[in-house]
Amino acid sequence: MNRPERARDVRVLIRGAGELASAIAHRLYRAGLQVAMTELEHPLAIRRNVSFCECIHDGTRVVEGVTARKVESAGEFDTTIAAGEIPVTVDPLLSSISEWSPHVLLDAAIAKRNLGTTREMAPLVVGYGPGFTAGEDVDIVIETNRGHDLGRLILNGAAAPDTGIPGVIAGESARRVIHSPETGILLPSVSIGDMVKEGDLLAMVGESEVLATLTGVVRGLIRPGSKVKKGLKIADVDPRGIVSYCDTISEKGRSLGGSALEAILGWVNEA
Repeated sequence: MNRPERARDVRVLIRGAGELASAIAHRLYRAGLQVAMTELEHPLAIRRNVSFCECIHDGTRVVEGVTARKVESAGEFDTTIAAGEIPVTVDPLLSSISEWSPHVLLDAAIAKRNLGTTREMAPLVVGYGPGFTAGEDVDIVIETNRGHDLGRLILNGAAAPDTGIPGVIAGESARRVIHSPETGILLPSVSIGDMVKEGDLLAMVGESEVLATLTGVVRGLIRPGSKVKKGLKIADVDPRGIVSYCDTISEKGRSLGGSALEAILGWVNEA
């Protein structure tokens, strides 16, 4: 496949359409690249208000003025992009690659492991976070661990191992992230954007109560009625209490989107 001469001609397929993948897609879309995304049949995003994967359930999802639309196959990618929207299709095995032939594949599933992505899938293959090794299964790895190296492009080697510790927001880390106490159906008592106090009831999973572990705003919550496993992250309470943050891309997401743009433009402009 010939390398595009202009950024607007670059076709980018993003694996995953959760919060961070959506932030990346948003940045590339705003920069004028052609962007399409793949997702699972039943995505379980926490920050649903800023996750394009919600269009799998609802048909469309708008994040900061950009619309994603569910399509049935890669055959609808070009017409959806031409209409000014980002197409998202259920395609966990990436069969869209053979039909659409992207120039760039970004694996932004943030699964902490490689789900089967290889360098042969596209002329430029980029993996986000742990599970990928630049020069082996992908061309570039992008660091996703918060801190000094967040967003750094790694051309040889791997990203830092997963720490399992959530990023610090207003002095809170582990307490702001809430996990399911058991396997069952999530039945929330609150919605994204609600203010809660420590000890308030957030949801029921089976017979177990899920209580707020601190005071703040419910920034993220898995879709009501979802089947969740014990230990799965199901909610995020932001101690800053700023409701508008629930509907906007995080600083981490913007950083990772900029890294994708750097990687792609660097590749396009290679001699």
